[in-house]
Amino acid sequence: MVQLLDNPIWNSLNTVDAKMNLGTKDVAIYSSETSPFVGLKEWDKQSQENLYNFLPAERTVSTLIASPFNLSDKWELIFSLGLFQMVCKEPIPFKGAMASIQPLSNLHIPSMIELTALTKPGPFTQRTIDFGNYVGIFKNEQLIAMAGERIHLSEFTEISAVCTHPSYVGNGYAAFLIDHLSQDIQSKGKSAFLHVRQDNQRAFNLYKGLGFEIRSDMYFAVMKPKK
Repeated sequence: MVQLLDNPIWNSLNTVDAKMNLGTKDVAIYSSETSPFVGLKEWDKQSQENLYNFLPAERTVSTLIASPFNLSDKWELIFSLGLFQMVCKEPIPFKGAMASIQPLSNLHIPSMIELTALTKPGPFTQRTIDFGNYVGIFKNEQLIAMAGERIHLSEFTEISAVCTHPSYVGNGYAAFLIDHLSQDIQSKGKSAFLHVRQDNQRAFNLYKGLGFEIRSDMYFAVMKPKK
Protein backbone atom coordinates (compact mmCIF):
# COMPACT_ATOMS: atom_id res chain seq x y z
CA MET A 1 0.00 0.00 0.00
CA VAL A 2 2.98 2.30 0.38
CA GLN A 3 2.98 2.73 -3.41
CA LEU A 4 -0.14 4.85 -2.94
CA LEU A 5 2.19 7.56 -1.67
CA ASP A 6 4.08 7.67 -4.99
CA ASN A 7 1.04 9.36 -6.56
CA PRO A 8 -0.87 10.72 -3.57
CA ILE A 9 -3.16 13.23 -5.31
CA TRP A 10 -4.54 10.77 -7.85
CA ASN A 11 -4.91 7.96 -5.33
CA SER A 12 -6.55 10.12 -2.66
CA LEU A 13 -9.09 11.68 -5.03
CA ASN A 14 -10.04 8.26 -6.35
CA THR A 15 -10.48 6.68 -2.91
CA VAL A 16 -10.84 8.33 0.51
CA ASP A 17 -11.22 11.91 -0.75
CA ALA A 18 -13.32 11.02 -3.82
CA LYS A 19 -16.05 13.41 -2.68
CA MET A 20 -13.65 16.29 -3.34
CA ASN A 21 -12.84 15.18 -6.90
CA LEU A 22 -14.40 17.51 -9.47
CA GLY A 23 -12.62 15.87 -12.41
CA THR A 24 -13.32 13.00 -14.78
CA LYS A 25 -12.31 9.33 -15.02
CA ASP A 26 -8.99 10.59 -16.43
CA VAL A 27 -8.37 13.74 -14.35
CA ALA A 28 -8.47 14.11 -10.57
CA ILE A 29 -8.80 17.71 -9.39
CA TYR A 30 -9.99 19.81 -6.48
CA SER A 31 -12.03 22.97 -6.73
CA SER A 32 -9.80 25.99 -7.32
CA GLU A 33 -10.87 27.40 -3.93
CA THR A 34 -9.76 24.24 -2.13
CA SER A 35 -6.41 23.38 -3.71
CA PRO A 36 -4.41 23.88 -6.92
CA PHE A 37 -3.38 20.21 -6.96
CA VAL A 38 -4.30 17.92 -9.82
CA GLY A 39 -3.63 14.22 -10.26
CA LEU A 40 -3.24 11.87 -13.20
CA LYS A 41 -2.77 8.12 -13.08
CA GLU A 42 0.17 8.51 -15.46
CA TRP A 43 1.85 11.71 -16.65
CA ASP A 44 2.30 10.51 -20.22
CA LYS A 45 1.49 12.64 -23.28
CA GLN A 46 -2.09 11.38 -23.64
CA SER A 47 -2.88 11.97 -19.97
CA GLN A 48 -1.47 15.49 -20.18
CA GLU A 49 -3.67 16.03 -23.25
CA ASN A 50 -6.72 14.93 -21.24
CA LEU A 51 -5.83 17.40 -18.50
CA TYR A 52 -5.20 20.17 -21.02
CA ASN A 53 -8.62 19.65 -22.61
CA PHE A 54 -10.34 19.62 -19.23
CA LEU A 55 -8.84 22.75 -17.67
CA PRO A 56 -10.06 26.29 -18.29
CA ALA A 57 -7.40 28.45 -19.91
CA GLU A 58 -6.75 30.62 -16.85
CA ARG A 59 -6.25 27.89 -14.27
CA THR A 60 -2.77 27.23 -12.90
CA VAL A 61 -2.33 23.81 -11.28
CA SER A 62 0.20 21.92 -9.17
CA THR A 63 1.15 18.30 -8.96
CA LEU A 64 3.04 16.05 -6.57
CA ILE A 65 4.46 12.72 -7.69
CA ALA A 66 7.46 10.47 -7.02
CA SER A 67 8.78 10.37 -10.60
CA PRO A 68 9.62 13.59 -12.48
CA PHE A 69 8.10 13.77 -15.95
CA ASN A 70 8.47 15.83 -19.12
CA LEU A 71 5.74 18.33 -19.86
CA SER A 72 4.35 18.36 -23.36
CA ASP A 73 4.64 21.53 -25.43
CA LYS A 74 1.07 22.50 -24.53
CA TRP A 75 2.15 23.33 -20.99
CA GLU A 76 4.21 26.07 -19.39
CA LEU A 77 6.25 25.04 -16.36
CA ILE A 78 6.13 27.89 -13.85
CA PHE A 79 8.05 26.37 -10.97
CA SER A 80 9.36 23.02 -9.77
CA LEU A 81 11.41 21.67 -6.88
CA GLY A 82 12.36 18.49 -5.09
CA LEU A 83 10.73 17.44 -1.84
CA PHE A 84 11.27 14.68 0.67
CA GLN A 85 8.22 12.64 1.56
CA MET A 86 8.48 11.58 5.19
CA VAL A 87 6.36 8.98 7.00
CA CYS A 88 5.86 8.53 10.74
CA LYS A 89 5.21 4.93 11.74
CA GLU A 90 5.72 5.57 15.46
CA PRO A 91 5.47 9.18 16.74
CA ILE A 92 8.18 10.32 19.14
CA PRO A 93 6.38 12.36 21.84
CA PHE A 94 7.32 16.03 21.89
CA LYS A 95 8.95 16.95 25.20
CA GLY A 96 9.01 20.72 24.82
CA ALA A 97 6.75 23.45 26.12
CA MET A 98 3.02 22.82 26.05
CA ALA A 99 0.41 25.17 24.62
CA SER A 100 -3.36 25.31 24.29
CA ILE A 101 -4.47 23.86 20.96
CA GLN A 102 -7.75 25.07 19.45
CA PRO A 103 -9.67 23.49 16.55
CA LEU A 104 -9.93 25.88 13.60
CA SER A 105 -13.22 26.52 11.83
CA ASN A 106 -14.59 28.65 9.01
CA LEU A 107 -14.55 31.60 11.41
CA HIS A 108 -10.75 31.41 11.42
CA ILE A 109 -10.24 31.37 7.63
CA PRO A 110 -9.12 35.05 7.42
CA SER A 111 -6.51 34.44 10.13
CA MET A 112 -5.38 31.21 8.44
CA ILE A 113 -5.02 32.94 5.08
CA GLU A 114 -3.08 35.78 6.72
CA LEU A 115 -0.68 33.41 8.52
CA THR A 116 -0.03 31.19 5.50
CA ALA A 117 0.47 34.22 3.25
CA LEU A 118 3.13 35.44 5.67
CA THR A 119 4.91 32.11 6.22
CA LYS A 120 4.31 30.35 2.85
CA PRO A 121 4.08 26.71 3.99
CA GLY A 122 2.56 25.71 0.63
CA PRO A 123 -0.70 26.22 -1.27
CA PHE A 124 -3.47 27.45 1.02
CA THR A 125 -6.66 29.01 -0.30
CA GLN A 126 -10.14 30.00 0.87
CA ARG A 127 -11.53 26.46 1.14
CA THR A 128 -8.38 24.51 2.01
CA ILE A 129 -9.94 24.09 5.45
CA ASP A 130 -12.39 21.64 3.81
CA PHE A 131 -9.68 18.98 4.01
CA GLY A 132 -10.51 18.92 7.70
CA ASN A 133 -8.91 18.83 11.14
CA TYR A 134 -6.92 22.06 11.25
CA VAL A 135 -5.68 23.16 14.64
CA GLY A 136 -3.95 26.27 15.89
CA ILE A 137 -2.36 28.13 18.78
CA PHE A 138 -3.44 31.66 19.70
CA LYS A 139 -1.76 34.46 21.62
CA ASN A 140 -3.83 37.52 22.53
CA GLU A 141 -6.52 36.30 20.07
CA GLN A 142 -3.98 36.18 17.22
CA LEU A 143 -3.37 32.90 15.37
CA ILE A 144 0.38 32.36 15.74
CA ALA A 145 0.81 28.72 14.69
CA MET A 146 -1.23 26.14 12.81
CA ALA A 147 -1.17 22.76 11.11
CA GLY A 148 -3.73 20.41 9.64
CA GLU A 149 -4.56 17.45 7.46
CA ARG A 150 -4.69 17.45 3.67
CA ILE A 151 -4.33 14.26 1.61
CA HIS A 152 -6.14 11.21 2.97
CA LEU A 153 -5.39 7.63 1.90
CA SER A 154 -6.50 4.26 3.24
CA GLU A 155 -3.47 3.84 5.50
CA PHE A 156 -2.00 7.36 5.58
CA THR A 157 -2.99 10.95 6.37
CA GLU A 158 -0.87 13.92 5.34
CA ILE A 159 0.02 16.71 7.75
CA SER A 160 0.22 20.04 5.94
CA ALA A 161 0.17 23.84 6.34
CA VAL A 162 2.61 23.68 9.26
CA CYS A 163 3.55 27.26 10.03
CA THR A 164 4.46 29.64 12.84
CA HIS A 165 4.36 33.43 12.88
CA PRO A 166 7.96 34.75 12.61
CA SER A 167 7.64 36.52 15.96
CA TYR A 168 7.02 33.20 17.71
CA VAL A 169 9.47 30.86 15.95
CA GLY A 170 11.65 28.84 18.33
CA ASN A 171 9.03 28.14 20.97
CA GLY A 172 8.24 24.61 19.79
CA TYR A 173 4.72 25.38 18.60
CA ALA A 174 5.10 23.64 15.23
CA ALA A 175 6.51 20.51 16.90
CA PHE A 176 3.70 20.52 19.44
CA LEU A 177 1.04 20.73 16.71
CA ILE A 178 2.67 18.02 14.57
CA ASP A 179 2.92 15.72 17.57
CA HIS A 180 -0.75 16.35 18.37
CA LEU A 181 -1.83 15.51 14.82
CA SER A 182 0.50 12.51 14.47
CA GLN A 183 -0.80 10.97 17.66
CA ASP A 184 -4.39 11.57 16.57
CA ILE A 185 -3.76 10.01 13.15
CA GLN A 186 -2.11 6.97 14.76
CA SER A 187 -5.08 6.56 17.12
CA LYS A 188 -7.25 6.09 14.01
CA GLY A 189 -5.05 3.26 12.74
CA LYS A 190 -3.15 5.30 10.14
CA SER A 191 0.35 6.73 9.72
CA ALA A 192 1.08 10.42 9.31
CA PHE A 193 3.14 11.64 6.36
CA LEU A 194 4.27 15.04 5.16
CA HIS A 195 6.43 16.77 2.57
CA VAL A 196 9.39 19.07 3.10
CA ARG A 197 11.68 20.96 0.77
CA GLN A 198 14.97 19.14 0.36
CA ASP A 199 16.86 22.33 1.20
CA ASN A 200 14.90 23.04 4.41
CA GLN A 201 17.27 21.43 6.90
CA ARG A 202 15.64 23.02 9.93
CA ALA A 203 12.20 21.59 9.12
CA PHE A 204 13.72 18.22 8.19
CA ASN A 205 15.47 17.99 11.55
CA LEU A 206 12.24 18.93 13.34
CA TYR A 207 10.25 16.22 11.58
CA LYS A 208 12.94 13.59 12.10
CA GLY A 209 12.97 14.36 15.81
CA LEU A 210 9.24 13.65 15.92
CA GLY A 211 9.58 10.21 14.34
CA PHE A 212 9.34 10.96 10.62
CA GLU A 213 11.65 9.16 8.20
CA ILE A 214 12.30 9.77 4.50
CA ARG A 215 10.28 7.39 2.32
CA SER A 216 10.87 8.90 -1.11
CA ASP A 217 12.01 11.87 -3.13
CA MET A 218 9.02 13.72 -4.59
CA TYR A 219 8.61 16.10 -7.52
CA PHE A 220 6.47 19.21 -7.05
CA ALA A 221 5.56 21.30 -10.08
CA VAL A 222 3.38 24.33 -10.84
CA MET A 223 2.19 24.68 -14.44
CA LYS A 224 -0.47 26.17 -16.64
CA PRO A 225 -1.88 25.33 -20.07
CA LYS A 226 -0.78 27.34 -23.11
CA LYS A 227 -4.09 28.44 -24.54
